[in-house]
Amino acid sequence: MERYLEGKVAIVTGGIRGIGKSIALKLQARGAAVAVWDYDIDGAGAARDGFSPELVRKVDVSSVADVDAAFTQTLERFGRVDILVNNAGINGPVMPVWDYPVDMWRRVMAIDLDGVFYCTRAAIAHMRARKAGRIVNVASIAGKEGVPNIAAYSAAKGGVIAFTKSVAKELALDGITVNCVAPSMVETDLLKQMTDTHIANMKAKIPMGRFLLADEIASMVAWIAGPECSFTTGFAFDLTGGRATY
Repeated sequence: MERYLEGKVAIVTGGIRGIGKSIALKLQARGAAVAVWDYDIDGAGAARDGFSPELVRKVDVSSVADVDAAFTQTLERFGRVDILVNNAGINGPVMPVWDYPVDMWRRVMAIDLDGVFYCTRAAIAHMRARKAGRIVNVASIAGKEGVPNIAAYSAAKGGVIAFTKSVAKELALDGITVNCVAPSMVETDLLKQMTDTHIANMKAKIPMGRFLLADEIASMVAWIAGPECSFTTGFAFDLTGGRATY
């Protein structure tokens, strides 16, 4: 496997399992040293499937103090950060807006949207000083279309797409690209939070007739973070098996 990220340092939030773990593994395979930030790091010390990040840090991305402290520690450990992948997120409950608990709405926004802002904000000064960097945010097709019964998740991911476009323009002259990926449903542990009916409805929307594989999203993220993706910024890359219409 081509190691086009040799010598690079990457942060992957929510990187202990699921999509984040697949992304971290792919970045490692491409040559990057990986720092994983996650709220639940139980079992992180044992290498599984070749997964042994150079740094694992317990981080609540909804806490700006936590994020700033983690970035400082990561810089102290590696001396540089080249790539930031904002992947940490939760789905939240599946229910109509009129029944949606206010505290869960705020929690989904805090992790899925505020966390992207806090982590990006923490990395920007360092990347601007070096005139180089890649930021990749994990959004969702729900952020483009709005999916019934997951309004908080849809709204947060729509915010991630808009945030990506805004900050990309701000950093366009600083040697930093900011892009996001907008996947359809991926086969991860998040499916356990959803009803069978909701899962069946989501699969029916995908023309290819299957869910996205975590390794497929990891490959896209690794390419966006690499040297060949040099003139694209502020873009939402599609990973929906033909579902997306724009």
